[in-house]
Amino acid sequence: MSEIRFPLPDVGEGLTEAEIVQWRVAPGERISLDQVFVEIETAKSLVELPSAFEGTVTELLVEEGRTVDVGTPILVIQTDAADGMSSPDGAPAPAEAPVAAPAAPAPSTSESPDAGGAVLVGHGSTGPSQSRRRRHPAPGGAHEHLAPPPAPPVVSAPAPSARPAAPASAPAEPVRPAERHDDGVPVIAKPPIRKLAKDLGVDLSRVAPTGPIGDITRDDVIREASQASVFRNIQTPELPADRETRIPVKGVRKAIAQTMVQSAYSAPHVSVFVDVDATRTMEYVKRLKASPDFAGVRVSPLLIMAKAMIWAARRNPTVNAQWTDDEIIVKHYVNLGVAAATPRGLIVPNVKEAQAMTMVELATALEQLTLTAREGKTQPAEMQGGTITITNIGVFGMDTGTPILNTGEVAIVALGTIRQKPWVVDGEVRPRFVTTIGGSFDHRVVDGDVASRFLADVASIIEEPALLLE
Repeated sequence: MSEIRFPLPDVGEGLTEAEIVQWRVAPGERISLDQVFVEIETAKSLVELPSAFEGTVTELLVEEGRTVDVGTPILVIQTDAADGMSSPDGAPAPAEAPVAAPAAPAPSTSESPDAGGAVLVGHGSTGPSQSRRRRHPAPGGAHEHLAPPPAPPVVSAPAPSARPAAPASAPAEPVRPAERHDDGVPVIAKPPIRKLAKDLGVDLSRVAPTGPIGDITRDDVIREASQASVFRNIQTPELPADRETRIPVKGVRKAIAQTMVQSAYSAPHVSVFVDVDATRTMEYVKRLKASPDFAGVRVSPLLIMAKAMIWAARRNPTVNAQWTDDEIIVKHYVNLGVAAATPRGLIVPNVKEAQAMTMVELATALEQLTLTAREGKTQPAEMQGGTITITNIGVFGMDTGTPILNTGEVAIVALGTIRQKPWVVDGEVRPRFVTTIGGSFDHRVVDGDVASRFLADVASIIEEPALLLE
């Protein structure tokens, strides 16, 4: 047996600390290779950590809610590795050295607990059809292997009575006995799907499963909840007994505050607004939803707005730029940021190379971006390198606003709610779908005439989407 002290790993983008949000294991519990054992929150997102070892949890070194530095031991695991491991000089291996212990073979029909979720680099599963091999990290890495290779295992056939029967198939998460559908069938859902359902207020027992083993998928949950109800207050709670609630400024909230202050006080903002007849956009969205090419893809006015911004940025390239003290860098590609209000705060992931995408590809990318953000699975790399941003405040019933620029960008556009209003058409007042588009710009880069032309171009697409066919 060998005891391993598992350190908090660097999950990327140079982050130096993270908060322990929720332990998924307890002392005395058996843990398998690649099993998600803890949720951590960095300044960027919520991340699930998979185990690099197999064994028994003996101690949790950090309590939930505490923030620790990368490299701090957080978990002690008693592995199945043979005793007597030593360092090259013959001394016993350090207790905190993350030696990769060989994993016991798992049934080939079981599913990795973090399948389809966030995978920590170097710890992900390799696919259901591949056999797992011993890991050989590169010298000097965070998981340096200090022990010599163990002797080849002696294969022996155990007695039939000592071998537990393996199930034909295993769900991603043990079925909870109390959870059943109306027809009595047990509810099967992975942990990320359960968390998404909880965030959206969806009762899993009322969701029709479409997964390959009768499990509930992410799309099943999304179909059960409308986008507008994600952050809608369902009921008015009573005032707490305490006179005050103090919320620590850390994690995502701390990063949001620093970014907003930096943007607001370093870039001179200027804002412009325009009312738009979006009736043809609504008709176009309806046609796309009925098209076989968009089957299974979420289509909304946000898709048309995204295409309009890409088109308008090509006609007014300085809105897709970056200011430095020495030069203005105009980007000839569009990494389209979408401001997402998640339960953990505002984040701005972006769709890479959006200018090269077809309408279907862009719709799929926007849907994936939104779903990942809602689940808290957005990775730091997905929020880096944005060139221009859109914020859809219309889903909350807002007409317009003055958005703050995303740091490093010079333009952001807000799409307001689309509702029927009286509108003059050919001298007659008619009911039309009307929205308000507002934009904020860095006045060091974008002059008033460019800002106005850009927003007018966006409005022209919302009024007549057929212009995209030019």
